[in-house]
Amino acid sequence: MTRFSEAAARLAGLAGAILGWRPDEFWQATPVELASVFSALAGDAPGLASGDDLERLMEMFPDG
Repeated sequence: MTRFSEAAARLAGLAGAILGWRPDEFWQATPVELASVFSALAGDAPGLASGDDLERLMEMFPDG
């Protein structure tokens, strides 16, 4: 079984090598943020929002 410290060190190294993150950036990221970034790099990210999606969101959340 992999210990937390070993897994964290491996992930921190990947984040630094692939993403250019410094250690403080890695430790401030949530597990969901880190997983999202690696999923996007692996091609698992959802498609981009369409113009209709953006327009609908702007109507739902107007900010002036």
